[in-house]
Amino acid sequence: MERVTGIGGLFFRARDPAALAQWYRDHLGVTMVPSNYEEPPWQQQAGPTAFAPFPETTDYFGDSGKAWMVNFRVASLDAMMAQLRAAGIAVELDAQIYPNGRFARLYDPEGNPIELWEPAGRNAP
Repeated sequence: MERVTGIGGLFFRARDPAALAQWYRDHLGVTMVPSNYEEPPWQQQAGPTAFAPFPETTDYFGDSGKAWMVNFRVASLDAMMAQLRAAGIAVELDAQIYPNGRFARLYDPEGNPIELWEPAGRNAP
């Protein structure tokens, strides 16, 4: 069976796409889609990716009106949270350490949920 090799993009609606793209670049390092084919797109590091549909009734994403949530892998959850908090962005750490790592939650300026994940064995305390 032929299989996909990874996620090639994440596309979603936004009230102000340019401002939201700028926020992701400034605070999470996710660069905007290039305006031409000569510029390189954002590259992610190879690693595990969870693909998990949730029940319509889940409260895991926070706002029940949100249909998606992006989970970004990070090398150091503590460093990323400090950086975001220094920029005035609220980040909530999940105090539990799971077998697969540590997690934190924040929301982008349009209220979309973002989960940060530091895989187990990285910088866990």
